Amino acid sequence: MAPSSSSGLTFKLHPLVIVNISDHYTRVKTQLNPPASVCASGNASNNGEAMFQQNPRVYGCVIGVQRGRTVEIFNSFELLYDPSTQTLDRSFLEKKQELYKKVFPDFYILGWYSTGNDAEESDMHIHKALMDINESPVYVLLNPAINHAQKDLPVTIYESEMHVIDGIPQLIFAHTSYTIETVEAERISVDHVAHLKPSDGGSAATQLAAHLTGIHSAIKMLSSRIKVLSQYLAAMQKGDIPCENSLLRQVSSLLRRLPAMESERFQDDFLMEYNDKLLITYLAMITNCSSTMNEMVDKFNIAYDRNTRRGGRTAFM
Repeated sequence: MAPSSSSGLTFKLHPLVIVNISDHYTRVKTQLNPPASVCASGNASNNGEAMFQQNPRVYGCVIGVQRGRTVEIFNSFELLYDPSTQTLDRSFLEKKQELYKKVFPDFYILGWYSTGNDAEESDMHIHKALMDINESPVYVLLNPAINHAQKDLPVTIYESEMHVIDGIPQLIFAHTSYTIETVEAERISVDHVAHLKPSDGGSAATQLAAHLTGIHSAIKMLSSRIKVLSQYLAAMQKGDIPCENSLLRQVSSLLRRLPAMESERFQDDFLMEYNDKLLITYLAMITNCSSTMNEMVDKFNIAYDRNTRRGGRTAFM
C-alpha cells in the first residue's frame, strides 16, 4: 500500500475529470469487448488478451491551475500510450497541449490519469516521462470496478516522493487527500447525467426506486457527517480537544446558509406550499376520475341506443 503524502498540498478535483475518465474507459472497453461468439471460439493462449479487453487501462493528462499550495484539477484529455513498449506519443501530447492552451490559457498540465485497482510499478515510467513538463506531476487513478459497499469515490490521487529504500533513493507513489470542487455548470451537467434513462429501458418503477435509493443514500451520508461534526463540537465544548477557531468559523458560516426552520414565516410558507401541492394532487385525481366516468357513461349510452334500436325493430316485425 502506498504511503501518505507529506507535501502539504491541497488538491481540489472537479467532477468533469471523473466523467471524462469514466467516458474514456467505457468507450475503450466497448470497442475492445468482442462479441460472445468470438469469445467462445478463442483458446487458452488468448487469456491475457481477453483479460485486457475485459479490464483495459486508459491513459490521459489532467490540467488545471496551482495557486500557492492549492492544486485545482479542472479538466483532462486523452493520451496515446503503448503499455507494451512503454512509449508515449510526444507529438500527440504537444499538439493537444497547444490546442488546450488556446482555449484555456491559464491551465497547465498538472499530471496524468489512468484506470486500475492500484498504482503499479510500470506506472512510474509514464510518470517520469511527464516530469519534463511538470517536475512534480500528480497521478489520478480511477478504479472502474463496481463496489456497492464502498461509500467514497473510487478515485485516488498520488504524488511522487523520493524515499530511501534499502539504502537506494527511489521515486515512489504517495497517496494524498482531495476534495470535490464544483461550479454551477458542472452541477447542472452532473445532475443531467444522473437523471439519464438507462439504455436497457428500465421500467418507471425501477427508475423511481433507483432515484429514491440515491436520495436515501445521500440523506444517510449527510446525517452521518452532521453527527460526526456534532460530536466533534461537543468534545471541543467539553475541552476534550483543543478549540480551533478556523473550524468554528466554517461551521458558523455553514449554519448561516441554512433557512430558519423554526420561524413562523417558514411554517406559514411551508404549510401554504404543502396545501397547494395537495390541492393540485386532489384536482388531478378528480379530473382523472371524471374522465373515466365520462368514458363509461358514453359506452353505456352507446350500448343502450343499440339495444333500443334492436328492440324497436323486433316489435315492428
